[in-house]
Amino acid sequence: MSVLSLLSTRRFAPFFATQFLGAFNDNVFKNALVVVLTFRAAQWTTLDAGILANLAGGVFILPFFLFSASAGQLADKFDKAMLARAVKGLEMAIMLVAGVGFFWHSLPVLFAALFLLGLHSTLFGPVKYALMPQHLAADELVVGNALVEAGTFVAILLGTLAGGLIAAADVAPLWIAVAGGAIAALGYLCSRGIPAAPAPAPSLRFNPNPFSETWRNIGFARQERRVFLAILGISWFWLYGALFLAQMPALAKNVLGGDEGVVTLLLAIFTAGIGTGSFLCERYSRRQLELALVPLGALGLTLFGLDLALSLPGFQFATPMVAPAPNAIAAAPVSVGELLSPAGLTHTGIGRTMFDLLALGVFGGLFIVPLYVVMQVASDPAHRARIVAANNIFNALFMVAGALGAAALLAAGVGLPQLFALAALANALAALGFFVCAPEYLRRVRDCWVRR
Repeated sequence: MSVLSLLSTRRFAPFFATQFLGAFNDNVFKNALVVVLTFRAAQWTTLDAGILANLAGGVFILPFFLFSASAGQLADKFDKAMLARAVKGLEMAIMLVAGVGFFWHSLPVLFAALFLLGLHSTLFGPVKYALMPQHLAADELVVGNALVEAGTFVAILLGTLAGGLIAAADVAPLWIAVAGGAIAALGYLCSRGIPAAPAPAPSLRFNPNPFSETWRNIGFARQERRVFLAILGISWFWLYGALFLAQMPALAKNVLGGDEGVVTLLLAIFTAGIGTGSFLCERYSRRQLELALVPLGALGLTLFGLDLALSLPGFQFATPMVAPAPNAIAAAPVSVGELLSPAGLTHTGIGRTMFDLLALGVFGGLFIVPLYVVMQVASDPAHRARIVAANNIFNALFMVAGALGAAALLAAGVGLPQLFALAALANALAALGFFVCAPEYLRRVRDCWVRR
């Protein structure tokens, strides 16, 4: 089935719209709150704006550690369509809490709303990936996952942009919650169209202890070697991709000398790459699971990560600190138009940087979509949602570890080019270890080559 055909079916369209709007709303609120805290925090608190911004990120991701195991149990025990509607109802209630926080200028209430929004995403994660195998045929899972991954990255980008625009507008911060409430209500209406997805384990006894249940979910994931290795591969991609994305503001400002629009341009290019790679995965796999795309994706992630490092000024391991481009020390930041002018392209090498970011996204899509399909089709249906929950826990752990590692290297004086190069080399080592443990991926590459 083609992309447009699948998007027109009731089996997929309401679910896709629901998950897209959820990811969009998460990022609208999160980024708007960070912008408000950055520019107006002095009116509300004496805490440093930078500390508040980092605290906001930690508060949002904390529920993934605490409640993913419980979310997996709920998705295996109850109808997933019903859970999707319940989660969307929770999202609307969270926006009311956020409205109170903005009205009172109360940071504790706003951070409580942000924590609850993280909980909302935690609860929906197992529903999202465990529902697709129930509603889609085996030959539709690749295109379904391609659409979900591309849609999620587009929603993140658009939500980040919209949140920044709302927060920067000359309106009361309360309108952030109003906009979030409207998006949540639209998401709830979409969720009403999701067909029933009966529980695979309705007699499951709910374990309220998140720690013992987390360990149990990891045990379910490890029962099937292919599934556990796919989870590790997915989690590594999120670490790698999040590390690059987190450096986009510094890359745009300190290396390229650009303004906020340049940050948006770099994020948009990477997002377009992910979407392109996801759809290429669907096309070249001929709607079947194609393991050979995973090694190809891993190779591209390494090569273009390394080339991105080489394309930036100041790439010398002997001189750790980045030597900023001449534009970076100009009195005024360079706009997108100036950077993309013939003079700007020649002076900064931004064209090569943009191409590398696009290629990173493309090969990232080729790498991750087949791994999600492996996780879904090779999982025991009775445990599938809890295995997805284990995947979410590993994703969060890897991303936090990557962020801490990058922060430590930057604090030690490593520049962005060196950081990107080290990440690319680490990706090569991680890929080597992965394919040693899962040689079937390389065997599939060999089989495709021989067949040609």
